[in-house]
Amino acid sequence: MQVLKFGGTSVGKPERMHQVAQLITRDEHSKIVVLSALSGTTNALVSIGESLAKSDKPEAKSKIEALRAHYSTFIEALFSTSEKAAEAQEMIDEHFEFLLITLKISFNEALNRDILAQGELMSTKLLTLYLEEIGLSAKLLPALEFMRTNEEEEPDLDLISEKLKAILAKETDATIFITQGYICKNHKGEIDNLQRGGSDYTASLVGAAINATEIQIWTDIDGMHNNDPRVVDKTFPIAELSFDEAAELAYFGAKILHPASIWPAQKMGITVRLLNTMQPEAKGTVISTETTSDDVKALAAKDGIIAIKIKSSRMLLAYGFLRKVFEIFEKYKTPIDMITTSEVAVSVTIDDDTYLNKILTELEKFGTVEVDKNQTIICVVGNFVAERKGVVNNIFEALSTIPIRMISYGGSRHNISLLTDEGSKVEALKKLNTHLFDL
Repeated sequence: MQVLKFGGTSVGKPERMHQVAQLITRDEHSKIVVLSALSGTTNALVSIGESLAKSDKPEAKSKIEALRAHYSTFIEALFSTSEKAAEAQEMIDEHFEFLLITLKISFNEALNRDILAQGELMSTKLLTLYLEEIGLSAKLLPALEFMRTNEEEEPDLDLISEKLKAILAKETDATIFITQGYICKNHKGEIDNLQRGGSDYTASLVGAAINATEIQIWTDIDGMHNNDPRVVDKTFPIAELSFDEAAELAYFGAKILHPASIWPAQKMGITVRLLNTMQPEAKGTVISTETTSDDVKALAAKDGIIAIKIKSSRMLLAYGFLRKVFEIFEKYKTPIDMITTSEVAVSVTIDDDTYLNKILTELEKFGTVEVDKNQTIICVVGNFVAERKGVVNNIFEALSTIPIRMISYGGSRHNISLLTDEGSKVEALKKLNTHLFDL
């Protein structure tokens, strides 16, 4: 069984949902289809929640009615029969009646999560009804019946697998299942969401839970590119990546895939394909346990980085110093991206400033603390890239005019990371593109 995930832009217009239906049925493989909300819906639902949170119910009602009008227009163009259009409108009305009820009750975080779930619930029901209209038998597979997170807010893969396999065992005649991405239930049985990675994460978890033959992530770009096409003119899709390479790129800025989406598929050794809904004939990117090249594969950049340097003469020969420093970041649940050390100083980078002031206050107990904000991590990713002769030389030649704040080299067999200021990012990516890929 295959798992196919389609993002919000892939189903954001009626004609694109028509195209998704064609892609689902272009072969005879049985499959589970994971859908995001229609593009723009989640942002609209977030905005409704924000209005409710500040008790501006007239504003919330106006936003609800605007979204409802959008869905009514969508339905008119999606269906060709009045019967299915009426059925779809009735279903949509039920969801918007729920949203209107939220105007009459106290707002809290649990209710907000219920609100956010409505987008995926509606998109999956719309696609299922459309497939029925064109004569295909598709079974709606409610994610809330099997997708679970534990007390640490992490997916409980064993429980997900147990519940999902039990449901599928009862559906012996169905070959196409439609389910929601992003949403789940937490360990308390409340509606919740996966937060990181959203529908991509769902697809990977579902694939791992059923040991799928393949996971396909359909977006609006033809695979993962060797550089950021938004700021660099000459880029190209990467044909093949290993899981480790893909994880590095996803973590350090490649927007096509969330880093959390990698590990479930990697754990089970399930091939992941990144494909383009707009150009289904394009080969895209294949992510698997193997890689066929030892070349540099790609570049990625992560903005919003904060560099922190702790300088202290007490570091000299002081065992346990780094542990005490890291415990501060652990205390405030703030991950570290990069680290470099010397005899008298240690520099780290973070991308979350939620507890920055508290972290700095505690770090000052160890010595002088310096902070550089608005930094960017640029990573060079490939297979054994740190051992390939000439790579480092090419990198430094390319960046000879770029100020480099930190370098992480040798910590991974697939990544060389450099820290520079955000203002230098575009120039750095362009120069690296020229030197490393001759583009």
